[in-house]
Amino acid sequence: MSTFRELLKSTKEQIVEVDTQRGSELVDAGAVILDVREPDEYRQGAIPDSVHIVRGQLESSIENSVPDKSAGLVVMCAGGVRSAFAAKTLAELGYTHVVSMDGGFNKWKDEGRAWHVPATLTDGQRNRYQRHLRMPEVGEAGQLKLLDAKVLCLGAGGLGSPASLYLAAAGIGTLGIVDMDVVDESNLQRQILHNVDRIGQRKVDSAKATLTALNPDINVVTHDVRLDASNILDIIAGYDVIVDGADNFPVRYMLNDASVKLGIPVVHGSIFRFEGQITVFDPQNGPTYRDMIPEPPPPGLAPSCAEAGVLGVLPGIIGSIQALEAIKLVLGYGDTLVGRLLAFDAAEMSFREYRLQVDPKNRFTYANRDLIEVIELDGLCAGVLTAD
Repeated sequence: MSTFRELLKSTKEQIVEVDTQRGSELVDAGAVILDVREPDEYRQGAIPDSVHIVRGQLESSIENSVPDKSAGLVVMCAGGVRSAFAAKTLAELGYTHVVSMDGGFNKWKDEGRAWHVPATLTDGQRNRYQRHLRMPEVGEAGQLKLLDAKVLCLGAGGLGSPASLYLAAAGIGTLGIVDMDVVDESNLQRQILHNVDRIGQRKVDSAKATLTALNPDINVVTHDVRLDASNILDIIAGYDVIVDGADNFPVRYMLNDASVKLGIPVVHGSIFRFEGQITVFDPQNGPTYRDMIPEPPPPGLAPSCAEAGVLGVLPGIIGSIQALEAIKLVLGYGDTLVGRLLAFDAAEMSFREYRLQVDPKNRFTYANRDLIEVIELDGLCAGVLTAD
């Protein structure tokens, strides 16, 4: 029976070992540094941009994190023993350019090379978000982005309910809720944040109770105010993404001008009877609400949901897509709805897509942001440019 020393010697004879200097050179040339230490070791210090996979999970996780088997891999542990066995395993899995770094992290650190204390998930977070962690498009780095993100939901009603629930479940670290209304029995046909016991409560308070019960990890910030020209810039500033669940044109135009001025993307959603639509207005990268609808329609031309009605399940569909788009924006992954309007007809169960273009006549642009002044005029929220 082979001793450990004999097994280690045999393993090292089958792999390529490099010192820390050569390992650093390979990483600078584009190789991936793979850290196979235990979580408690990793939390105490790691090499920047390293991929962390515990040695015991290597076989099940490596293809998600490094799908290209021809990629250069510099495998590292604390001293060089576990990395040698890991490199042998990787070769057996078909990875063709693998080396083990002799001396590992301890030698790397002792030599004064770059390292940091990484942001990491707690054990509880790893369990909660494990389905995200198994996706290479999200992984631990993506989940940390979600936990660090700040998303504002404009409205705790039909669209804000499903959007905020899925954003909370996904682990958006700071979730703002703007609403100045109280829970009414007529809301419960579609506004799933609330329930019968909360009729008469402030909607933001009801929303916070539901969201924190779903995910205590997150910070729910409530804004129990009416949005107007005097407060909208202060409220939306600091958020990474805004999910628009407004149900009237005045607020939509005011939100457009404020978000363009601050350069914050808005995930827009609207609903009407059996129909809904979603798009993303990113003032720094595409068309905005004023490009789509340059001026508000005359009062009374477009009835509200309270006047026209809405199928209860419809906002659940539209709001969920809004949450999806917000998550994609935070992760920086996928093809978002910037420049595309997605229209949904629940009656015929169809989706149609329309291209949106930047209107060259629209002067409310991010390039002109310093000239935009958000104001309210005759009951219709609008903006003005302070100079040519």
